[in-house]
Parts: sequence; C-alpha cells; structure tokens
Amino acid sequence: MQTIPAQTGQPLSVESTSHPRGLYLLFATEMWERFSYYGMRAVLVLFLTKAMMMDKAFASKFYGGYTSLVYLTPLIGGFISDRYWGNRRSILTGGLLMALGQFTLFFAASNYGPASTHAFSHQLLYLGLGVMILGNGFFKPNISSMVGSLYSATDKRKDAAYTIFYMGINLGSFIGNTTTSLIGDTGRSESFRWAFLACGIAMLLGTGVFQWGKNKYLHTPEGVQVGETPAISGGIKGVFALLPVILAVILGVLYLDTAKFSTIVPLLLVAVVGIVALIFTDKSLTPGDIQRVLVIFIVSFFVVFFWAAFEQAPASLTFFADEQMDRTIFGYTLPPSIFQNLNAIFVVIGAPLMALIWTALGRRNAEPPSPLKMAFGLAFLALGYLVMCFGVSDLQPGVKVSMFFLVALYFLHSVGELCLSPIGLSLVNKLSPLKFSSLLMAVWFVANAIANYLAGFMSSLYPEEGKPAKQLLGFQIEGLYGFFLVFVVSASLAALILFLVNRKLVKMMNAPV
Repeated sequence: MQTIPAQTGQPLSVESTSHPRGLYLLFATEMWERFSYYGMRAVLVLFLTKAMMMDKAFASKFYGGYTSLVYLTPLIGGFISDRYWGNRRSILTGGLLMALGQFTLFFAASNYGPASTHAFSHQLLYLGLGVMILGNGFFKPNISSMVGSLYSATDKRKDAAYTIFYMGINLGSFIGNTTTSLIGDTGRSESFRWAFLACGIAMLLGTGVFQWGKNKYLHTPEGVQVGETPAISGGIKGVFALLPVILAVILGVLYLDTAKFSTIVPLLLVAVVGIVALIFTDKSLTPGDIQRVLVIFIVSFFVVFFWAAFEQAPASLTFFADEQMDRTIFGYTLPPSIFQNLNAIFVVIGAPLMALIWTALGRRNAEPPSPLKMAFGLAFLALGYLVMCFGVSDLQPGVKVSMFFLVALYFLHSVGELCLSPIGLSLVNKLSPLKFSSLLMAVWFVANAIANYLAGFMSSLYPEEGKPAKQLLGFQIEGLYGFFLVFVVSASLAALILFLVNRKLVKMMNAPV
C-alpha cells in the first residue's frame, strides 16, 4: 500500500491550549463505533429475553460472557498491532468486522424465537456476536492509544484530550441508544432487527471517516505520521489467514461458557498471568519502568470494582426500569432501554466542564493525582447505588418506583465515570513504555473484561418475584434493597483503599528512569 507523505503544517507548541485535528478525527471515528456498540448493547438483554426467549439469569450471564470477551480480545489486537499491523490497519479491519457482525444480528433477529424452534437464528446470534468480539479486539485498544500519540510525552493536555475523546464515546452512545430504543425497543419483538441494522450502518460510517482522514490528520506535533505498520513486520498476510481460526476459538469459548461450563474465567486468569510474564521478563525495562507498569496493574484492579457495578445498566438496571419503575411521563410510556441514555447525556454535558476543571487546576499545580481522581469515581458510584437503596426501601408489591431515583443514580455514576475512565486511559498511556504501549492499553481492557463478566454474574442474582432469594458468598440477597446494597459496600471499600494507597502510587509513578 502506498503511504501518502505527512502533511505537517504548523507544529503545535506544548503550551498551546488547542488540540490537534487528529483528535477530532479519532473523536468522530469512535463516536460512530460507540453508536454501533452501545446502540446494540442497549437492547441486547431485552432482545435475548423477549425475542429469543431466554430467562433473565441465562441472558445476564450470556451478556456478561459477550461483553467480557469484547474487552478480552484487545489483548490479541494490541499484540498484533504492536508487532505486525500497526494501529491504522487494525482499526480498519476491526471496523469492517464489527459492521459485518451487526448485519448478521439483523438476520438473526428477522426470524426470532426460542432455541428449540429457531436453532439457526440462535446460531446466527452467536456468529454475529463472535465477529463483533473479534473486530472489537483490533479496533478498541488501537484507537485509544493513538490519542496519546498525537501529543509529546510531557504535554499536559493529555488528560483534557482523553476527556474530549471520551465525550465522543458518550455522544455516540447517546445517538445510538436513542435510535435503537425508538426503533428497536417498541414492545414488539420484530422491531429489534432494525436496531441492529442501524448499528451496522453506523459502523460503516465510522470506518469510512477514519479511512478518509487518517493520512491527513494523524501525526505528531512534529508532523511524523502515527499508527503506521511497524518498520519490521513480516506477518501482515499471515495474520489475515489466522482470522478464521481466532473467530472459531471465540465462538467455541462463548458457546461453552453460556451453554456448558465456565471457560472465560480460566481465559481471564491465563491472560493476566501471560501479560505479567511477557512484560516483567523483558530485560529492556528499567526499574522505573517496572514501577510505573505496576501502577497500571494496581489501578486496573480497582477498575474492576467500578465497572462490575457500573455495567448493571444494560442488564439488571434495565430489568428494573422495565418492571419496577414508573416510566410514564406526560401520558407517554418511555422504553426501558432509553434510560441508559441518561449516562451519555450527563457525560456529554459534563466532559467539557471536567476538561476545563482539570486544565485550570493543572495551571495552578493543584490538580489531584490520577489515582485520587479514580478514588473519587468509585465514591460517586457507591453514592448512586445508595440512592437506589433509599428508593426501594420497604417497597410494597405492585408499587412502581419514581424514575427520579434511577435518574439520580445515572447522574452520580456519570460523574464517577468522568473521574475514573478517561483519567485511567490517560494514565495508562503516560506510564506505558513505548514498546508495550498497545499491550498495556489492553491491560486496561482486561480489567474491563473481568468486570463485565462479574457484571453479568451479579445481574443473574437480580431478585425475581415468586422465585427463591439468591445468595452471594454465603449471604442471602433480600430483595432489591439487598441487591443494590452489595454494590454500595463493594464500591465504598474500593474507594477507601485506593484513597489510602494514593500517595504510594504517585511515588511509584514518578520513580526515576
């Protein structure tokens, strides 16, 4: 492939308050990809329970297995990008695969029903999700790591850049969720297919935008192109030949985990051990590098607690909105899936404000360190579920809960997300040795993989009327109050511990090379 020479223009100074145009290209690409992912995710559990006739516990675990693999495959994509393909080829390939997966779901949803009578549709469901898992593995870690590549190593605008980038994620989520809720979550099972079709089209748009602007806008302040094929790469065609094999493994793991026995948990353990061995046995790492890599692993551990509770939105919280909440406003009953949009709305509004706050505090040398910001995020998460505990306390059978409580939860969770997620992405980029930049970004997604699997498991414990109370670690979960209280306790403890170790982590982050 012929490479177009870099269009350098006027390099940006480190002190500039504006951002490179490449950031907005990545913003647009990620926005359409998030339309595709979050639009589909908004209606997935409802599609599984209402059209494919799965029970809530099975659908929750199925959702957890799928989203876990979505975040696990960036390990493969990050490694292939670093060694063979580069960011650009990985993003283009991943985008096309995800579009294909969405179109496959469209066909699965066109002939829906239980597995006993619609086996082929269920096979298409697995195939579509498997292709999207594979595509996401190439797309996700590479576009995130490219954001940091547009700035110099010491540029203080990185946190603000990731916050702006994160606004693109949530803008895409808002547009996608709104679209799929209105055309897919209509109360009629035949409508779900239109949601998947819209998501496939959005993914094609995002891939096309990236292809159009990648050579013109993706370069360093000095004008050097970023994300191109590594200088020493001998396996470009060989990786393409391996794609069907990787897909077959993904499909096998997803099927066995949902229908037979747990296969994802051992994979997650192998992934963690493998990354640790691969990184810490590298002799080129300095003692300072090792300290900073350890910080990435430590904060990733705390991230698990955040996302396991946060990711109840498309599962148990959607069940709650569907069955236990008064969704009528001005005589119109809102679709249960559309409440997931509250998070995107709050983040889109709050992201630029948060970027201004961090930038202003940075100029005054008063900005909190990244681990402390993340502790604040966990605290806001706990507060959100505490509000829900008040809302369902002493709830009588047949009584609907005011939507105020769910709105308050999503507001607090959104503030927490802004304190944790974009800051964590920026932290990984800043602390990663260049050799392992994409792989260590994938570590962040492994934490998300573990968290999403736990989210699916926790959602399967959602209390159902007329069924026996479920147990967690020997404790019986008594109704909705007990269910939400689990998240209050776990997030609060994680926030407290991270707050206590904050100074030690900052010292490790600043270890000499």
